[in-house]
Amino acid sequence: MKLLSAAILSSVVIISGMSARLGHDPAGAAAINPNIFGFRDSAAENALETRFLAVPDPKLAEDHLRTLTQVPHMAGTPEDKATADYVAQKFRDAGLDTQIEEYKVWMNYPEEISVDMTAPPGVTMHGPTREHVDGDAYDNDPRVVMPFSGMSPSGDVEADIVYANYGRPEDFDKLKSMNIDVRGKIVLVRYGQNFRGVKVFVAQQRGAAGVIIYSDPADDGWRRGDKYPQGPWRPDTGVQRGSVGYMFEFAGDPTTPGIASTPSLPDSQRTPPEQSAQLPKIPVTPLSYHDAWPILQHLQGPDTPRDWQGSLPFTYHVGPGPARVKMHLKQDYQFRTLWDVIGRIPGTQLPEEWVVAGNHRDAWVYGAVDPNSGTAAMLESVHGIGELLKSGWKPKRTLIFASWDGEEEGLIGSTEWAEQHQAQLAKSPAYFNVDVAVSGPKFGASAVPSLKQFIRDVSKVVPSPKGGTVYEAWEKREEPSHGTQSPNEQVDNRRMPKAQVNQDVPVGDLGSGSDYTAFLQHLGVPSADIGSSGAYGVYHSTFDDFAWFKKFADPDFTYEQEMARVFGLEALRMADADVLPYDYDEYGREAIAYVDAARQRAQDKFGGQAIDFDAATKAAKRFEDAGLKILSRQKNPPKDLTRLNHALLSAERALLVDQGLPHRPWYKHVIYAPGEYTGYAAVVIPGVNEALDKGDLETAKQQLSQLTDALNRAAKQLEEYR
Repeated sequence: MKLLSAAILSSVVIISGMSARLGHDPAGAAAINPNIFGFRDSAAENALETRFLAVPDPKLAEDHLRTLTQVPHMAGTPEDKATADYVAQKFRDAGLDTQIEEYKVWMNYPEEISVDMTAPPGVTMHGPTREHVDGDAYDNDPRVVMPFSGMSPSGDVEADIVYANYGRPEDFDKLKSMNIDVRGKIVLVRYGQNFRGVKVFVAQQRGAAGVIIYSDPADDGWRRGDKYPQGPWRPDTGVQRGSVGYMFEFAGDPTTPGIASTPSLPDSQRTPPEQSAQLPKIPVTPLSYHDAWPILQHLQGPDTPRDWQGSLPFTYHVGPGPARVKMHLKQDYQFRTLWDVIGRIPGTQLPEEWVVAGNHRDAWVYGAVDPNSGTAAMLESVHGIGELLKSGWKPKRTLIFASWDGEEEGLIGSTEWAEQHQAQLAKSPAYFNVDVAVSGPKFGASAVPSLKQFIRDVSKVVPSPKGGTVYEAWEKREEPSHGTQSPNEQVDNRRMPKAQVNQDVPVGDLGSGSDYTAFLQHLGVPSADIGSSGAYGVYHSTFDDFAWFKKFADPDFTYEQEMARVFGLEALRMADADVLPYDYDEYGREAIAYVDAARQRAQDKFGGQAIDFDAATKAAKRFEDAGLKILSRQKNPPKDLTRLNHALLSAERALLVDQGLPHRPWYKHVIYAPGEYTGYAAVVIPGVNEALDKGDLETAKQQLSQLTDALNRAAKQLEEYR
């Protein structure tokens, strides 16, 4: 038996005293990992990580969240700037070189929003009704923005109502089969199943004159459980605000696709707003189920299909009419300033390789869960990193923490920064995202396949408030006996992978809806996203405030502490790894599964002889073989790691195509993209699968060829290291 090294003894001493120093940590100390993948000296890394894990403090996280959610702070407002200043000061206090970077972007605020029923006679409804519950004073602040849809045009429309369920293509197809014509009508759809902008996109394609989106109590109201303030679910007047911009076309400022919208950018380089592919052409606004109730109650026409029935106490009908509504929307569009806060720690050995960890700060109203539970967790991660800096530690790679602005309007702050720094990000090993850090106790994650095991490994050394480690709690939750998760747990509703190639806890795939989008799908930076979910019915409403969070999400802020530890440890471990800790073997196995599933879909759609998948299958297998071979070298690395890490770093970028996806050139990744008709949820091998969805044989063949070439390129990058 070998003697314990001094570093290991140091780790043991630190861990043995950790519980005493972490008075708020009921789970106790983290586990020692005897062999950390990617490190030559696991003992030294264990000692460093243990020191980091001792720092994040639940009480400080609570203080951060209380401060950040004192007032509404929508992107571009003075209150938003105050949160930027707060975050910047905390970054500087921790020792980060910090700047606030500005962008000039096209955004709307609501000036006048009204929805009135004009028929049938004797029925009155004037919305939107102000959000209110007894017992929560936060909703009385005059700065609470009225319910509205970001990126909706102004407009005045009066028309009969047609109810279209969730506004999916299949819902509109069903209406057509029932001989219900939506042309010239105002379409009423409920939240859920797809991104709100997709609902508008499909309605616009089908000729609707306007769209109203409401929250049905079946989806996040009383059908789920007690409504706020008695329970966590949406109360009658609660409204989900949100952007309806077509982010599945491109993310970021609507006037600068692919270009950073810096304040100095000349207007000649901007796309005129009226020509932007991201902006809807028909007016859109949200309502509460309190306001939607009389509209639905006074619809006639055929009964809806039974799975369209929500939880209001009457039979739903599709219309059209006699319910008739007048929408009056006056939007104030201007170029407005956003503020990204960027904190930097230069790397000592590989300063050109940027490890970026980010969370957005702007909110529709108070944003306690979304996004400032993530901001509070990030600030405690930075607190932990700052304590390491004070002890003399510095990262091997440059470490950047980012507080993004304008995410809610269209992932704007992160996208503009990524577009501005795309040359430097060509060597970035990873982007780590946290958005909705905590709405409950259920940890989940999504990532590119090369980082899925990395996330699992990180979770194995972070203590859980439930006892044991985060990984152990995650593993227990994923057992079949624990049931399926609610589709309205906003963090976890996109956490299931499209292919499960091993028996470990599932890590989901990345679609869109948060700030990793530009990094992965435009620039090819390997990315991951984490969150801890629960019953969360107040998404994007005024009730997503400190009072709700303290009562229902995380009363003692121990899950905030957990997320701060996971998030910070991701960044710390990647910044200091000797060998980049990617797993391209798992990536290759998932790619094979995607190709096999698409082959079956193509056979079902076109017949077995229509598309030849043999070359794509061979390329996916080549990618898997190359991943397995390089994995063995990662576990037994040479003295000089330059060529090995270069090969690993290049493989993800090889999965980009310069021309992008069909009709969506900004999205360049051939394996992952937000679905054109889902918006948030990932579509895997999107060029092929979306062509199959449309029955477009020639495009499917062309996209399959591009996929084959990309998989071969990625395999070649890995094979070139021998």
